Amino acid sequence: MRKMVKICCSLLLLSLLSGQLSANPGLKVRITQKGLEYAKEVGLEILKQNIEKEHFPDLTGYEKFGLGNVKYNISRIRVTAVEFPSASISLIPGTGIKLVIGNASLTIDMNWNIRTWMFKDSRRSTVYISKVVVTAIFSTPLDNTGHTLISLTSCRITSGNIDIKLNGKSGFLHNFFIKYLKKPIHRSLVTNSCPNIRSGIQLIDEDLRSLNVLMPVDHLAEVDYSLNRLPAVFRPFIDLDLKGIVYPAGNYSSPPYVAPPFTIPDQRDSMLYLAFSEYFFQTSSFAYYTAGAFNITIAEETCSYFNISTEIFGSIIPEVAKYSVTPYPVMLKLMATDIPIISLEQDSFTAEIQGSMEAFAVLPDSTTQSLFTMNIAANTSIALNIFDQKLMGSLCLNRLQFSLAHSNVGFFEISLLENILSYILQTEVIPSANAKLSKGFPLPSLANITLTRPHITIAQGYMLISTDVHYKH
Repeated sequence: MRKMVKICCSLLLLSLLSGQLSANPGLKVRITQKGLEYAKEVGLEILKQNIEKEHFPDLTGYEKFGLGNVKYNISRIRVTAVEFPSASISLIPGTGIKLVIGNASLTIDMNWNIRTWMFKDSRRSTVYISKVVVTAIFSTPLDNTGHTLISLTSCRITSGNIDIKLNGKSGFLHNFFIKYLKKPIHRSLVTNSCPNIRSGIQLIDEDLRSLNVLMPVDHLAEVDYSLNRLPAVFRPFIDLDLKGIVYPAGNYSSPPYVAPPFTIPDQRDSMLYLAFSEYFFQTSSFAYYTAGAFNITIAEETCSYFNISTEIFGSIIPEVAKYSVTPYPVMLKLMATDIPIISLEQDSFTAEIQGSMEAFAVLPDSTTQSLFTMNIAANTSIALNIFDQKLMGSLCLNRLQFSLAHSNVGFFEISLLENILSYILQTEVIPSANAKLSKGFPLPSLANITLTRPHITIAQGYMLISTDVHYKH
């Protein structure tokens, strides 16, 4: 029972720890009825497997009958078959989840012995328990520290028929006294089922408290997927608001942005929806800008396609040829001068990058002389895909603008350099950025659960992942 409850509730509790409550999330997660139905089916199958593997304690005691007591001992209890022909999982708006298992049945093999003042015997028997109904309601309150909990609000177990079939021949006395075994079997089923469910809930809490909701992206950044507020339960779905903030590694100061409100469209075809707001990606841009990830140096030894030198620049710009008569290798230092601006519009994900590029002549003694500095404005598009539970990106350069910021070789027309600089950016900078983006961004995840057939949609102000899930037991 613990495993089933854990699967059904795990989809609800994608994140446990909650810090400071904020007005708007950077990430919204929606779990649909389809998702809960899948959790139910997986959970019931796991429950069946676990019940059939479980070792049950012996039952020993007394039952009264008219002429005295019946002493019984039931041992070597083993469940050989479990059936759940009817089960449902539903959402109670504002409360939580209701799980109902109806008309369940169990087949049990057991050893028994009974003893009275007039009769004693022991046998191996088969017990058929039918019309078992389990009704459990779970809620998700927050405690005074801001942690969300999973709580068993109510639990009720009823069992209908218990039929005991004796192995071998039986007489009148066997059939008369065997009915006294039904009461302890029924009592054990009703008494122990709800406490076992409650114990399973406590294990869920322990597991979820150990979840690391502050996940490393790489050595430069971390992402916070902690829950922002109490889960909102509606009849057709559950909505979770997660912080969805990317920080520079080890630096958890609030980013200089305010998360705007946004809503997920009413879609129910997939089990799970994850909506990342523009705010989420902007905090990512801020984190990497703060960490210096947009600063790149291109030198002779790192240039993949040709060796850049004062001779090459001098063949294009006479001022460089006059300034540096002796050909020297050239080093280019690129840096972002402001935080790249992320924009999400319908079917469009763009990043506007303002930067500078300074060209240096590398002298024989390894010192450098600055030749000129240029301002760069780049407009890029980002294509997204999902692989191995990670969000991956690919950068495409749309537009470049150059302007001369400073020159030690004298004024020259910037248009003379545009082609070669564009080529360097396309062949050196963009591939380097895409290599980093291809490492992927970790998505919120639970153990043994993978996304299946994920689909990405870019909308005004957010990116939506629509996906089913698969649980591997």
